[in-house]
Amino acid sequence: MSTYTETTETTATGQRGVGATHATIDPAILYFGTPVALLSTVDETGHANLAPVSSVWWLGHTAVVGISARSQSGRNLVATREVVINLPSVAEVDIVDRLALTTGRDPVSERKASVGYRHVRDKFREARVHSLSAELVAPPRVRECPVHLEGRVSAVHPLLGSVDAESADLLAVEVEIVRVHVHERIRAQGHAHRIDAARWRPLMMSFQRFFGFGDEVRPSRLATIDEEWYRG
Repeated sequence: MSTYTETTETTATGQRGVGATHATIDPAILYFGTPVALLSTVDETGHANLAPVSSVWWLGHTAVVGISARSQSGRNLVATREVVINLPSVAEVDIVDRLALTTGRDPVSERKASVGYRHVRDKFREARVHSLSAELVAPPRVRECPVHLEGRVSAVHPLLGSVDAESADLLAVEVEIVRVHVHERIRAQGHAHRIDAARWRPLMMSFQRFFGFGDEVRPSRLATIDEEWYRG
């Protein structure tokens, strides 16, 4: 049962008033909004898999990917330790959605089959995309995506109290990004190594639904720091 609480807030003029009403809830998922990525991985035979994920974040040149340990992509990451994180823009939403409810695992688990998942061996064909060779890792890139991040797994962290990847349900996988490819249309003019945030429109997912960025809300004081400062 939801519990409602009434809060008081102090305004800019110092006046106290009743703020927004909050409800105590217990959601099944906490996907408040993250970028969508297409993970390219290969298994130990070299067969490529392509899977959409929406649990990924970056710090410096490290990406952290949250993934099911029992998925084909999760198994590939642990076994071969290489990946390409392909980032679609809002223009590639149809590509991502074609891979929904598909899995590289065969047979399909009863749990996934019960909600409509089916096995697809050739995910690139299913998504109607073209593969490009990566330069430093084995998995292929997705030509249609504006951003390709080639990476090598540097650490695998079992979640929910599991002691190793073999017994885990969920994994947090640290990926060292070793090469970045971006489409010319999103490069910042006058800068060889920067993204134009005004032209980059990532595909986002919030509670299982697709969204895109709106206009910039306001200038950020953080943007007064030169981007190169972070390179060190």
